[in-house]
Amino acid sequence: MTIEQIYTGCLAQGAYYITSNGEAAIIDPLREVQPYLDRAAADGVKIKYIFETHFHADFVSGHLDLSQKTEAPIVFGPTANPAFTAIIAHDGEEFKLGNITIKALHTPGHTMESTVYLLRDENGKDHAIFTGDTLFLGDVGRPDLAQKSETVTQEELAGKLYDSLMNKIMPLADNVIVYPAHGAGSACGKNMSKETVGILGEQKATNYALNQPNKEAFIIAVTDGLQAPPAYFPLNVAMNKNGYESLDTIINRGNKPLSADELTLILEITDAIVLDTRTPAEFALGHIPRAINIGITGDFAPWVGALIHDTTQPIVLITTHDKLNESIIRLARVGFDNVLGHLENGFDTWKNADKETDTVNRISAAQFEQEYTANSPVLDVRKDGEYATEHIATAQHLTLSDINNWFAQVDNNTTNYIHCAGGYRSMIAASILKARGVHNFKEVDGGYNAIKNTTLPKAAGLSPCSIK
Repeated sequence: MTIEQIYTGCLAQGAYYITSNGEAAIIDPLREVQPYLDRAAADGVKIKYIFETHFHADFVSGHLDLSQKTEAPIVFGPTANPAFTAIIAHDGEEFKLGNITIKALHTPGHTMESTVYLLRDENGKDHAIFTGDTLFLGDVGRPDLAQKSETVTQEELAGKLYDSLMNKIMPLADNVIVYPAHGAGSACGKNMSKETVGILGEQKATNYALNQPNKEAFIIAVTDGLQAPPAYFPLNVAMNKNGYESLDTIINRGNKPLSADELTLILEITDAIVLDTRTPAEFALGHIPRAINIGITGDFAPWVGALIHDTTQPIVLITTHDKLNESIIRLARVGFDNVLGHLENGFDTWKNADKETDTVNRISAAQFEQEYTANSPVLDVRKDGEYATEHIATAQHLTLSDINNWFAQVDNNTTNYIHCAGGYRSMIAASILKARGVHNFKEVDGGYNAIKNTTLPKAAGLSPCSIK
């Protein structure tokens, strides 16, 4: 028996590859399935089952493509009602995989169909649980993501989650290994550990949610402080439940090279977004007017999902040749499948065609220090915790994730200064402001990591006028 966690850092997501005696199972696969096929071929095993812990909200699973390529059935837990053929396991149903057994434990709460899979080894001993979004290390799944598709409230779901954990998970032995679907950085929880594999006994002892005195306290604890989920979450749920285009089709479409004139025509007749995946430094030096910069080197897919609210939005990519397929795949992971093509040879093609270009006024922290006055409008686009730890004393806290709600407040008649922690998020903000017609600002290279070494006045704590 082998168990391998295949972890994708930009989504903070763990898929699992399990083998026993010539057979394999995949749990919660990512959209791109070729790595699983390659792994199974190299190991000389046949993929027998594809297990899904629930209808994921934060990414589009590869279950359909993987099933089509392997003929392995997709398994969901009780109450799931997908629009495609799947095995709907009953609570306690067991699946043989080589010499081991995988048992479905229905654990409603995060969603109604949520299911934990208990792996029993060759000797019939409980070995590990694949907990999906039911139990994380340090946290449990948020109970508010099913509200758009279910008739129960988040409090009712939290109560069901409590029952699931107490009745199905807590009775298991302390030495059972916990393999969750996510780690720190995922929006599916609020207090997840950076560790991605743990032991159940540790969670019983340290997980705040598992240590509440009763159900009522549990409901309050797990529903307190939940931030609004990204707008693309319900769209991903729908794709995972109802189906989607093959990733091969999406990659082929996105690989279409476009000339500068062809791109100009697309922008004239469609509402396509020009998505520039180059580095912030490259984007600052020159870009297509109204292009949005979300660098492929950072948390690309989650930021696309947070800021572009329609997964069907047509997209044209500005990227380098070696990053083209990666850009298409990472967009598809969060359901942005409508990539119409890419500007052939990237931004140089646009520039060499004598098309209009734009730049971002990017300055160093030292220059910012020289120009700063107490009246300078400073826009800090970091997260709450970062801002609360320390910030420029006069800075206004305007989180990047809510820029579509606050950009109209920016005074275009005075020079604004924008920063994040290092420059990745502030360049995203800069590109969106420019696309919205706001140009009178300077973006601080190096962000607060550089600013903290200056003599600029600093403070701590959250501002009561912050926009989250």
